[in-house]
Amino acid sequence: MGRLYRAFKISWIIVRYRLDILIPLDKLPTFLVLLLKLNPARLFPLGQHSRGERLRLSLEELGPIFVKFGQMLSTRRDLLPGDVADELKRLQDQVPPFSAALAKATIEKSLGMSVAEAFAEFGSEALASASVAQVHTAKLHTGEEVVVKVIRPGIHKVIRKDIQLLYMLARLVLWLVPDARRLHPVEVVADYEISLMDELDMQKEAANTSQLKRNFLNSHLLYVPAIHWSFTRRNVMVQERIYGVPVAEVEVLKQQGVNMKKLAERGVEIFFTQVFRDNFFHADMHPGNIFVDTSKPESPRYIAIDCGIVGSLSIEDQNYLARNLLAFFKQDYYEVARLHIESGWVGEGTRANEFAAAIRAVCEPIFEKPLKDISFGQVLLGLFQTARRFNMEVQPQLVLLQKTLLNIEGLGRQLYPELDLWTTAKPFLENWMKQRVGPRGILLKAKEKLPDWLEQVPELPQLAHESLSQLRNWQEDQREQRRILTEIRLEMARSRRRTGQLAMGLLLLALGLVSGVGEMLLPLLDGEWQPWVLVTAGALVLLRR
Repeated sequence: MGRLYRAFKISWIIVRYRLDILIPLDKLPTFLVLLLKLNPARLFPLGQHSRGERLRLSLEELGPIFVKFGQMLSTRRDLLPGDVADELKRLQDQVPPFSAALAKATIEKSLGMSVAEAFAEFGSEALASASVAQVHTAKLHTGEEVVVKVIRPGIHKVIRKDIQLLYMLARLVLWLVPDARRLHPVEVVADYEISLMDELDMQKEAANTSQLKRNFLNSHLLYVPAIHWSFTRRNVMVQERIYGVPVAEVEVLKQQGVNMKKLAERGVEIFFTQVFRDNFFHADMHPGNIFVDTSKPESPRYIAIDCGIVGSLSIEDQNYLARNLLAFFKQDYYEVARLHIESGWVGEGTRANEFAAAIRAVCEPIFEKPLKDISFGQVLLGLFQTARRFNMEVQPQLVLLQKTLLNIEGLGRQLYPELDLWTTAKPFLENWMKQRVGPRGILLKAKEKLPDWLEQVPELPQLAHESLSQLRNWQEDQREQRRILTEIRLEMARSRRRTGQLAMGLLLLALGLVSGVGEMLLPLLDGEWQPWVLVTAGALVLLRR
């Protein structure tokens, strides 16, 4: 019942804010255009709000899952009109806050002490407010400036309802469109659920933050503020306060003389470093979570907060992803096709040359543009166009990575429109591949494994003895199996002989009996035929058996 109510509420909000007018009719089939024009929602007035405001307000009212979707869209100015992108940008840290009284009550319940006991100062007004939590400034009794992040009260119930609704929609899509199985909608929702639930646990976010800080310790690329663990619980996290310029404030950054080209390129380098060097990447890098340290304008450094959602890949996915990207950079479509087939990302029996031809037809027009004008989003959309024909399956483990890469590209182009993502990323990937599979990489792997190998050296005699014992046992098992097989063959041969003797004896008996009856009815010419001979022979054969 709750899910039906939620579905009705979502439908009502879409109608109330007249989101139907955001759908581009020129890109829809005729029957859908007709349905939209006959839509009763058209009876509702548009009101005073602009289209961007209506979209933002509807997402805020729909809740955190939809707010996060709007945050992701806000970074893609290449896909959205400017006025809509400007409005959605407000979702990054300007979601309506909840009251300071509620925030203090959550803090005191979580820490088991009053706000005054925990902090020398506490700012009642929220510094920033997002979809899942809001942030207040504070000062510890030791004098350190911190920020206190507090989970929104009741947010768990709202998110669970929305997740259940997403599951329902995913299963409905599978039922209505069986071909959607290759998109794995249920698995994608399951991965999204894990990410969201992790984001609701401040202790997990604190642990992620500490890990990211260790990965970029003393780095000129990225700074991560420290966690105060003694004041961190499931619903509350206390973190070092940072000062920087929000990355979305492009004009402010330019006024302070920041090297925008270097800043954009460092954003790409940070992403690929996290994915390939550390295999641990910040997966919620929208502009509201990123600041810039402008103390050295010619060498700007990023500051990252809000590590609630992080991702990682298996070694196999890392390798396949790097090789796929390099093949794309080189426009080697056959290699892309071969890697997709080898990894099982396309249907069994797919021919590499046919798949390569389909990819070439989609991507070649894109690559005819200057590299700086090529959007990775365009390439992904182009690839999805080939998905239906070759049953290409969505890889749930890569969805988070794709979302993050699109965010990074959108952010980079916002900072420096001439950003060439491909040229920036290619040297990094080539170097990573050399380190992985080159002589140096092999030596490093051997060096890493050497302590384990040395630890196992004392056990080698015992392992050798056990291996020889197993070999002897195996040989004995093989001999026993051969002996049993030989006996089975002999028994089968004897059985066949006995069966033949039985058949022969029965045949002779039958002939003798038939002949005896015939002699009584029709005497033979010479009177020499003796049926009893056949009967006797048949009996002897049966007795011998």
